[in-house]
Amino acid sequence: MAELFNVYPLYDIEPVKAQGSYLWDTHGTRYLDLYGGHAVISVGHTHPRYVQALTDQLNKISFYSNSVKIPLQQELADKLGALSDHPDYALFLCNSGAEANENALKLASFHNGRTQVVAFSKSFHGRTAGAVAATDNPAIVAPINYNQHVTFLPYNDVEAARTGITTDTCAVIIEGIQGVGGIQVATDEFLQALRQRCDETGTVLILDGVQCGYGRSGKFFSHQFSGIEADIISMAKGMGNGFPIGGILISPKFKASYGLLGTTFGGNHLASTAAIAVLDIMKDEGLMENATRMGNYLMDGIRQIGGYKELRGRGLMIGIEYDYPVDTLRKTLLFDHKQFTGVAGKTIIRLLPSLAIGVDEADQFLEALALETKQTV
Repeated sequence: MAELFNVYPLYDIEPVKAQGSYLWDTHGTRYLDLYGGHAVISVGHTHPRYVQALTDQLNKISFYSNSVKIPLQQELADKLGALSDHPDYALFLCNSGAEANENALKLASFHNGRTQVVAFSKSFHGRTAGAVAATDNPAIVAPINYNQHVTFLPYNDVEAARTGITTDTCAVIIEGIQGVGGIQVATDEFLQALRQRCDETGTVLILDGVQCGYGRSGKFFSHQFSGIEADIISMAKGMGNGFPIGGILISPKFKASYGLLGTTFGGNHLASTAAIAVLDIMKDEGLMENATRMGNYLMDGIRQIGGYKELRGRGLMIGIEYDYPVDTLRKTLLFDHKQFTGVAGKTIIRLLPSLAIGVDEADQFLEALALETKQTV
């Protein structure tokens, strides 16, 4: 019998049903989902509008290549531009966050003809060749993933950025809030300094919004808190609420040409339908506002519980760092309290729930956390 390539440690849980912020396994046990499958579930599991939109589209046409007109792509671009406040940016669609970052880096290099890239400590941009070269994790960089052209600078270090970005730098790629890196939030001063230095040197500024974008921070993209504009913005994860889709928003300074970028599956009928449904739900149900409200609620509750080393985040992207390994805490939350959470490194609990999470769900987590950290809410 063929076997799966064993690269994921698996919990002995098989979800077979999902609704809103909950999952059910094969035994009928219900779990509260505070992780959304790595920040993918943006509007809630099996949202009825989302399911209906995909069902209707599946009964029409599910796929054809980008050699024909697909008006859904233009509808997606219009709605994304409006909700994200980037109506003058162009949209290129692909299938994942890694692909989005690959195309962002490639487009930057086409634009200025340079090869040098600046990334930052604890960054994560994907596992494909260019994206993983700009990821600060040697364990997942294979010998073939050439990365001698990448310089890693300290995150949130303004002076290092000013000296490390030069007229030889092709692109700066940065997460406005680092996910895998431990929910580190870029300061306004730092992002503004990056924008200024990129302008001075002709460097392309790429904001990786794959995890911290799509409304999770309370604004559509987390870097918008700093008042800067990016040259290219990458996105994926919450974009399709589980359907694979990614993309980059591209400043008007870049000029398109036939064959410059390409994709087989990117922007197909089903993917575009899923992404349109997500945007419509986010807008109509005020989910960015809910991300702000519920993020504040959760963080206030966590502060009252205490017992942590540091609490970081913005909106519904929250990291709770302890001065001890959190593997036991995470397993206790999962198996005793039936709550999915994530981790970053060995000491950080990571929360990335649906943007539609409510007070009842937040209270369930806070009660469980209080019990397990021997404090009271």
